[in-house]
Parts: sequence; structure tokens; C-alpha cells
Amino acid sequence: MSRHRHIAITESANISVVQFTDSKIIDSETILELGQELFDLIETDQRKKIVLNFSHVEFLSSAALGKLITFDKKAKRANAELIMTNISPEIFQVFAITNLDKLFQIKDSEADALAVL
Repeated sequence: MSRHRHIAITESANISVVQFTDSKIIDSETILELGQELFDLIETDQRKKIVLNFSHVEFLSSAALGKLITFDKKAKRANAELIMTNISPEIFQVFAITNLDKLFQIKDSEADALAVL
């Protein structure tokens, strides 16, 4: 059984493409588990190029945004490159209001992200 409940990972060259399996990331248990799955990509698997694809995500809570900020910090400390893609207009609006669109590297599509990594 996979150790990932909330993400699905595919490899493209040496790039890990992470797809979220939950459409709504809102409850605290899910966010804790998701955070650990993401952190393991860097801490355990030592992945250096990661694309987070949000195409299945309809809603993120503020706690989930906090996990993403922590994940971004861990990625930067590990010299890993992190790009987020396929963010819905509604979620992107939250990123923009909170200035997270300036913190995170965001591309419109997975193909755009793969092209720059």
C-alpha cells in the first residue's frame, strides 16, 4: 500500500509531479497528514524538483495554506525547486489577496512548470 493518502506522485525526468487527491483540503487531520506527505518528499525522499498540481483542488483552508508556506520554506532550505500549477481562479484569488502569489512560484499549467525546471 502506498504511504501517500492525499497525494499522487508521477515522475517526469527528474521532476516529481504531485497531484492532490482531495478536492477540499479543510479538516485538520487531512492537513496534518498531507503536510507530512509533502515534507517527506524533501526530508525522506530528497526530491529536488517538485511541481504541485492543484487541478483537483476546489478549496483550501487557511491551515492548508500554512502547510504550503512551511513546505515552501523546507524546499528552499533543501535547495529544492518548487512550482505550483493549475490553481483555480478562486484559490489563486486567495493567494493574491494574501500575497502568496509573490512567495510561491506559480505557473498556469503543468507543462509550463516542467518547461522551466
